[in-house]
Amino acid sequence: MRKYFGTDGIRGRVGTCPITPDFMIKLAYAAGKVLIKEQNNRKRPTILIGKDTRISGYLLESALEAGFIAAGVDTILCGVLPTAGIAYLTRALRLQAGVVISASHNPYYDNGIKFFDENGNKLSDEIELKIEKMLEQPMECVEPQLLGKAKRLDDAIGRYIEFCKSTFPNDLNLNNTNLVLDCANGASYKIAPSVFHELGANTVTIGNIPNGININHECGAAHTQNLQNIMKNYPNYIGLSFDGDADRLQVIDDEGKLYNGDELLYILAVYKKMQGMHITGVAGTLMTNLGIEQALKRQDIKLIRAKVGDRYVLEQLNLHGWQYGGESSGHILCLDKHTTGDGIIAALQILAVLQKQGISLKQALEDVILYAQVMINLDLVNNFSYQNAPDALHGQITQIEKMLCTNNTGRILIRPSGTEAKLRIMVEAKTQDIANQAANKLADIVKQFMYS
Repeated sequence: MRKYFGTDGIRGRVGTCPITPDFMIKLAYAAGKVLIKEQNNRKRPTILIGKDTRISGYLLESALEAGFIAAGVDTILCGVLPTAGIAYLTRALRLQAGVVISASHNPYYDNGIKFFDENGNKLSDEIELKIEKMLEQPMECVEPQLLGKAKRLDDAIGRYIEFCKSTFPNDLNLNNTNLVLDCANGASYKIAPSVFHELGANTVTIGNIPNGININHECGAAHTQNLQNIMKNYPNYIGLSFDGDADRLQVIDDEGKLYNGDELLYILAVYKKMQGMHITGVAGTLMTNLGIEQALKRQDIKLIRAKVGDRYVLEQLNLHGWQYGGESSGHILCLDKHTTGDGIIAALQILAVLQKQGISLKQALEDVILYAQVMINLDLVNNFSYQNAPDALHGQITQIEKMLCTNNTGRILIRPSGTEAKLRIMVEAKTQDIANQAANKLADIVKQFMYS
């Protein structure tokens, strides 16, 4: 079991372990030592460090830089850049690893660390365990002549913009496309407007004035209500909403209707199959809407459900040799374009499909009937563990599940969050009323045991 690494790196509140300067120095030192060992005495490793717009990014960036240098690892600082941009540049520059300082969709007072390997993939569980083991060892600075060096990459933004544009079909442009972009006051605030504008789109941008503490605040892919309201004032526009590190995408039409990652994955998979690609299956998660699974089945496309977290979606894609996967939260993996989830690139692929087919989002999803889905998040208290809860709790939940899920008409999923101290209760049903009633009843039952 990993002590610090969760489903998406290390994350927490700034100033509380492990998101503290002293821990970050030691984390970088440990990661650097593991990386040097993995290099087997090849050239000195070089690591790329990027961040989102959180005010704490300056603090953690400096601490990580110091830790890597103390381990004898060179660093390249690229400033504010989307998570997927770090993955791309790590691979493109032939570096040994990339580090992203971001807590993704979380509020500004949280932050976190994600690592990418030399191929632009998230670190394996095995390497993360090695880093955690090295954290237990004392930190000893290398000899002065072996210290690492640091420099800045001044053209990181330009390189990544060109890469994003290269994923859009050469025979298309966005000259007749109107977009409203919500950059969540995050890492895409400069890049997304440039990418879509340079491809010809007419753009309106919101959430593009970061001040260090407004990232994800009532904006972005995790808080779409503001953009949904705005879209009603922009007929014939499409809204694209990214999160703080721009690896998530939610799309909104000019009626204010939200299209989440499940629906976007369906659009891409069905179109690619129509174009003759060998799409036998896609990877979703335990959260993927049952209606999407059934619609894909009608298209003879299999859905495999991974654990929640894009790293687990990627594992399933690699296991089955597939290229497309995603989460309802907006992580979309297009492995024919990039090694990791990328909100900007996913948006470009969706826009290409709509343009090629000459249809709207609503038309692209005519054959999909989504199940009503309700999510309740309970704060974990009293060291409550759902997995180790009394049999009486699981028995009551099983009874509700049997009544709800008869003949594949609904679904229940209860799981601890991988990024927060919360228990997530999800219910899907044919109607909103049934889903609400079941979710509230489940929450009440769990709270009884949690507080007993």
